[in-house]
Amino acid sequence: MDNRFYKPPELPRLISRPLFCFVLLVCQLGLVAQVSAQSSDQINGLDLRSSPKLIESISPSARPAMPTYMWGEEMSGRPDLDMVLQGNAQIRRADSVIRADRVEYFQPDDLAKAIGSVHLNRSGNLYQGPRLELKVDANQGFFLQPKYQFLANQAHGQASRVDFLDEKRALIHDATYTTCRREPGPSWLPDWLLRAASLDVDSDEEVAVAKNVKLDFKGATIMALPAMSFALSDKRRSGFLSPTFAADTVSGTEVTVPYYLNIAPNRDLTLYPTLMSKRGVNLGGEFRYLEQGYNGRLRADYLPQDPLRERDRWGTSFLHQGMITTGVSGVGNLGLNLNLNQVSDDDYWRDFPRGSPSLIQRLLPSTAALSWGRGQFSSTLTAQRWQTLQDPTAPIVPPYDRLPQWMVRYKQPEAGNFDVDVVGDYTQFQSDRLRTGQPNAQRSFMLAQISRPWLAAAGYITPTLKLHSRTYSFDAPLDPSAADSQTSATRSVPTFSLDGGLVFERNAGLFGRNFTQTLEPRLYYVNTPYVEQNYLPNYDAGANDFNFASIFSDNSFVGNDRIADNNLLTAGVTTRLLNPNSGAESARFAIAQRYRFADQKVTLPGGLPAQSGLSDLLLGAGFNWDQRWAFESLLQYNLNEQRSVRSTVNARYQPGNYRVLNMAYRFQNLSELVDVGWQWPINDLWGDKGRDLGPGRGQGAGRWYGVGRLNYSLQTSQLIDSIVGFEYDAGCWLGRVVMQRLQTGLVTSNQSIMFQLELVGFSRLGIDPLSALKNNIPRYQYLREQISSTPSRFSQYD
Repeated sequence: MDNRFYKPPELPRLISRPLFCFVLLVCQLGLVAQVSAQSSDQINGLDLRSSPKLIESISPSARPAMPTYMWGEEMSGRPDLDMVLQGNAQIRRADSVIRADRVEYFQPDDLAKAIGSVHLNRSGNLYQGPRLELKVDANQGFFLQPKYQFLANQAHGQASRVDFLDEKRALIHDATYTTCRREPGPSWLPDWLLRAASLDVDSDEEVAVAKNVKLDFKGATIMALPAMSFALSDKRRSGFLSPTFAADTVSGTEVTVPYYLNIAPNRDLTLYPTLMSKRGVNLGGEFRYLEQGYNGRLRADYLPQDPLRERDRWGTSFLHQGMITTGVSGVGNLGLNLNLNQVSDDDYWRDFPRGSPSLIQRLLPSTAALSWGRGQFSSTLTAQRWQTLQDPTAPIVPPYDRLPQWMVRYKQPEAGNFDVDVVGDYTQFQSDRLRTGQPNAQRSFMLAQISRPWLAAAGYITPTLKLHSRTYSFDAPLDPSAADSQTSATRSVPTFSLDGGLVFERNAGLFGRNFTQTLEPRLYYVNTPYVEQNYLPNYDAGANDFNFASIFSDNSFVGNDRIADNNLLTAGVTTRLLNPNSGAESARFAIAQRYRFADQKVTLPGGLPAQSGLSDLLLGAGFNWDQRWAFESLLQYNLNEQRSVRSTVNARYQPGNYRVLNMAYRFQNLSELVDVGWQWPINDLWGDKGRDLGPGRGQGAGRWYGVGRLNYSLQTSQLIDSIVGFEYDAGCWLGRVVMQRLQTGLVTSNQSIMFQLELVGFSRLGIDPLSALKNNIPRYQYLREQISSTPSRFSQYD
């Protein structure tokens, strides 16, 4: 029987098509029979449930039960056998849509044949061409001479044929592939184009495997390979990563071909074999893990028979952080932290400038800490060993190993209006006595503190009492030449402090803006009697930096081997401009100074005692007037000598994405440095401001960016460290040229030049400068951020 349905001329299309869909759903697909097969109680209790969101992925079990929708201006068919759709024909099922001039659908085989201006949408992946045959439910079939576009990265191309293997996989023959946006006109060619005899696309794993590959850039072939795989997104998967290149004066030309192994969703391994033209092959690898309650990273490098030093070179680092659940009620949990670092020799830090950041320093700590806490009690057991990389031209005194250190603490805030804090510590210090010039020791100390704060809206006052007591046991006499030289010592030092301040507020207006202005005067008095400590060895004490935090502290030293004798009063005042709605600080001005009633006698080895009278004057200012500007400054001024002892100025201007200018000036003693860093669109110079597409998307095609950072010594009139370069954004590809100079010694440096071509959505080729730019330029932004997830298929919904 031949049934034809024509659209009544008096009815609009939007009415006729839904009516036909309903009839087709009921009659053609037998939904009435399907419903009648259900039990009567299911029918009587049939409920419609709203879905809180669109279903992104349809499960294989749910797919066969999903209905098929059909549209057409002219239709004919036989019930339960076939259907022919003519004119704007369309078949829709689950996450697939077929549109064409003519569609023939064979229901027993679930086979659709589409001819003429065929358009296929499979889960957001688009195909267009003259002819398609597809088993709709199985998603198996072929497409002749199609053009296609992938959802994951908006890449597109064309082919002679596409074979659909299942709902997630497709095999594309004589394929092209690019992410360059197509421009109007028949003569258009993309800036870069991948050609392959076959392209096996897996939408589930979001990866493609190409065979007999040629990569063209600007019409020239820059790479040809028998086979390669590449990602359609940044989803983790095993395989080779893009090779990276480097060149410098130490290693020559470097080529690294990383291999990534996705062991599990919470574990992975990356191998970094690196060929260096002057030094051989460096074998590197990094293993990462993330478990519930703990995580860690292990990195290792090995370079056999390095010609530079004529020996094997290696470096390892291991970082672990986690909690250990005891499972015993009322006992509490344990924390385990490991930070282990070791290298083969003293020159490692200068010979591997692009190595792991934790291994290119001259002081490498290896620390293991086991911690426990429950309520007001906590304890930590630590073992720490240092590897000191010595430079004959600039030797350094190695820090002391702590083997072990055991700390126990009780802290009870608001214990009946009082704050109580008691700390006990036992440490065994070990180091090379020939370099330190003093004996090793076992030290025990206890610090007990009690304070009584009175707090109010208008101010506060807090008196505090402290007792610091410590005992030493030395492994050698303090003075070997003396017959009665001591091998032990004990010191106990009490401290009293009184801290008080007021807070005044008023409404203020400045430059047309309303503020809440505060005035916060503060007085801080400290009294610590003198106890002789100067002849005792120093294991962990150092001078406190003189700033607005330390000027209101009770000790001029950090650590526990020196407790300064003090009888001093510190006065300071701060005023702030606060946003009355949010409380954000827009401006801050502060001034502070100490008055010492008596000379300070306790000093560090080789240090000078602080004299009585007024200290240097501290002046500070900060501005965060709006989101574009930030300014911080500190001035330490000696009133007696009428000169600045130290000054720092930091400013940042960031009016938007990819526009940042950092400036800093630092002066202290004989050092005077100027530091400038930037990332800025060069097109701004000729009035091209670009478009604000948001972070990680650039500002449009055809734009140049200048990047760099210069660290310049005014004292020696020379650059210390520098990195300068350019970036170009062409839309579907990015180019970078960066030059870097790193100071590795008093008269030695390492220079390198980095070139990189980034084919957006495909790969990065060349020498990678991105880590150097990110580490050196504060607030540097990538022109393309990595895709964290695949776009929704509904973003290309038909």
